[in-house]
Amino acid sequence: MTLLVSWIGIDTHGPTSAYIVGDSRFSWNRTRYFDYGKKIFSSSTYPEIFGYAGDILFPSTVLSQIIEMIDSNIFFNESMNCDDKNKLVVDKLEHSFSQYPTEHSADNIQILHISRDTIFERYPKFSCYFIHWNRTTNRWEVNKIDIPIKSGILCVLGSCRIKFCENYKKYQSGLNQSTSRNVFHCFIDTLFNIQDQRCGGPPQLVGIYRKPKSTSMNFGILYNDKRYFLGAEVPDQASYLDRIEWRNELFELCDGREKKVKATAMRQPDSLRRK
Repeated sequence: MTLLVSWIGIDTHGPTSAYIVGDSRFSWNRTRYFDYGKKIFSSSTYPEIFGYAGDILFPSTVLSQIIEMIDSNIFFNESMNCDDKNKLVVDKLEHSFSQYPTEHSADNIQILHISRDTIFERYPKFSCYFIHWNRTTNRWEVNKIDIPIKSGILCVLGSCRIKFCENYKKYQSGLNQSTSRNVFHCFIDTLFNIQDQRCGGPPQLVGIYRKPKSTSMNFGILYNDKRYFLGAEVPDQASYLDRIEWRNELFELCDGREKKVKATAMRQPDSLRRK
């Protein structure tokens, strides 16, 4: 199953960044699992990020296709606002699902879409959408999530959702409350200490920054002294590791080749993390 957490960073001018972090475990019957599954997606041409929980086959397949269409510039255009882009995404999900074999459709398909306006503005608008298949009503439903006034959680999905939310109450009473690092710290602590075998593997992270004309981005993660990218381990022989932004388990900015915190990076200790 999954632990998928999304959050937004806020300053005095509004949203500055938005992220989705997830685990990497695909599990079967609580006893068999694969720890290198991709659960989150980002566009290289538009500020769009996605994640899913529940069923694996349908959302992973269709979201991959949607990302390819976005990045090939045949799906969106720069005049669209966030609602326009989300409607196209939902239309595509509905059309694809209408062709999906009924006997293989899952009861639980949940998709998260975070978008930023592409029209040039100093302080562009961010929007977040929870999209899910409702078997009872036999249709796709979309809930637009309100953007908070302080940095914090947008949405938590997956089988380990309750454990994360219980842990987050503790983190919100700590020194880092209402910060981006606080959410990430809580995710890491929950993932490391969870007893549910349906969640696990390395973290994977995507995000959007406020910077106008910027796209979304995939982050490299340093975890247990190894490099990971969207759930896959990156070999030591890999070239051009400086082409992406790397974060460690504390959300600190790192040098991907040296696997060390950058000298200019702000330290972000987690005093609440369990060993």
